[in-house]
Amino acid sequence: MIFITGDTHGNFERVEAFCRRFQTSHDDILIILGDAGINFSGVRYDSLKKRLLESLPITIFAIHGNHEQRPYTIDSYKEKLWHGGTVFYEEEYPSILFAKDGEIFDLNGKQTVVIGGAYSIDKAIRIAYGWGWWEDEQPSDEIKGYVEQQLEKSDWKVDVVLSHTTPLKYEPVEVFMSGVDQSRVDKSTEIWLDGIEDRLEYKKWYCGHYHTEKKIDKLEIMFENFDEFCSGVR
Repeated sequence: MIFITGDTHGNFERVEAFCRRFQTSHDDILIILGDAGINFSGVRYDSLKKRLLESLPITIFAIHGNHEQRPYTIDSYKEKLWHGGTVFYEEEYPSILFAKDGEIFDLNGKQTVVIGGAYSIDKAIRIAYGWGWWEDEQPSDEIKGYVEQQLEKSDWKVDVVLSHTTPLKYEPVEVFMSGVDQSRVDKSTEIWLDGIEDRLEYKKWYCGHYHTEKKIDKLEIMFENFDEFCSGVR
């Protein structure tokens, strides 16, 4: 089976509990909608997290967030074809997969496009304290072009979208942090996704990023909740 959840930020206690509860196996897949926190803390600490995840009876399929390094910038990652699309993986941890932005995967017969990345409102703090922050956290013009090229090939029709952030029109403004000046937040990815959403014919859109759980029309923002992928979607 394929399951889905929101940001984990390197804390996988709830994933462990989920695997125990549902007696999963490596044939089962868990989608993490960005900010898995697997490539964030440096090789030493990240390897501990990866060993834990690799020991769990499940396959992780992670979308790129804004609190992690892009895997193709890390020498240990390789590419392979998986469910019809390109993923990045490490030979030491074959059950931890990162989706390439713009790829369209066949997941339970659902054509599923992946669009990762977002802006970090904690960017200044992370830079000041030497914590992980990467300039390429948001999709580049090249990535955006590739996403649009892939969608053009599919005649702008897919079954499912997996993104980290939301189209601008669906931002959950009610959970925005009061101390953050939103006029200083780079919304370019959300604005671009707005244009994608306007053109795209789809059945379901999943995203994370906002640390809340909310459904708006066909779009669902996930955080700590789990669900069966595309449950009820035909």
